[in-house]
Amino acid sequence: MTYFLRRLVTFPLIMLGVSILVFVAIRLIPGDAITAMLGTESGLLTPAQRASLAAYFGIDQNWFVQYGRWIWGVVQGDFGLSTTFGRPVLDVIGDRFPMTLQLAVMSLVIALIIGLPAGIYAATRQDRLSDIILRIVAMIGQSTPNFVIGLVIIYILSAGFGILPVMGRPVRFLDDPLGSLAQLSLPALILGFSFAASVTRISRSSMLDVLGEDYVRTARAKGVKRRNLIWKHALRNALIPVVTLSGVEFGYLLGGAVIVEQIFALPGLGRVVLEAIGQRDYAMVQGSILFIALNFLVVNLLVDLLYVALDPRIRLEGR
Repeated sequence: MTYFLRRLVTFPLIMLGVSILVFVAIRLIPGDAITAMLGTESGLLTPAQRASLAAYFGIDQNWFVQYGRWIWGVVQGDFGLSTTFGRPVLDVIGDRFPMTLQLAVMSLVIALIIGLPAGIYAATRQDRLSDIILRIVAMIGQSTPNFVIGLVIIYILSAGFGILPVMGRPVRFLDDPLGSLAQLSLPALILGFSFAASVTRISRSSMLDVLGEDYVRTARAKGVKRRNLIWKHALRNALIPVVTLSGVEFGYLLGGAVIVEQIFALPGLGRVVLEAIGQRDYAMVQGSILFIALNFLVVNLLVDLLYVALDPRIRLEGR
């Protein structure tokens, strides 16, 4: 069995474990869908009314029965009905995920465009003033929370220039590409700045390690030009840690940048999960977390395959 097939076989087992964890975790939170919906008025319900609502929300049985009914529906492609949105869970995810995916891709592109050249530049000028400045900026970017950067930028734009970013109204990329890019450019830049700081530091460290390898010193002794030495010989191997970091960060972004989505009122997947948790929307939370977990598995598999493309010495097949 190939490595690819072995990984695919493990997907259902991992998803099963995630489903159990999220099913139990959401029910350990005090309260239920009835209390979240009615608030203090839930105490005025008669036992018959509460029992009727419990049956409607699917929480009238014990946990084993609830889990069995839900997981059997998932196997059949039915993730349940969201009580918050009054729609099937998959429909809600299908509406909200494209914006989250676009935001994640834009953030990744910005981070790599900024962070990778900066890290390589710093590595080739180790301990010089430019290297020190880049390291300081990278540390500031890593240590500053995204919401702080977002709020500062919004304040500067509104108070200093009298403009506000486009917020709230979702613009689909297929319907209006330019409008969609304009709407997400500022959130993507904020997410990408912090991401770029991490890429800068990891690419600098990795490039320094590679530049100290024997084959690089040999190429330098043979008279290989500095530009070719860095961009053709060293960069390919230095990219492996960057790919690892990018895969992990991209997986997190696909789960929704909750705080940034809240600041800019973006109807992404992160806000859906946050609202669903607040409303004790069990089906929505469970379905969203399963979907996010699947994204992580796929991204990690693609990262492993990319390792081989970058470095043929890496073998994924067990010997």
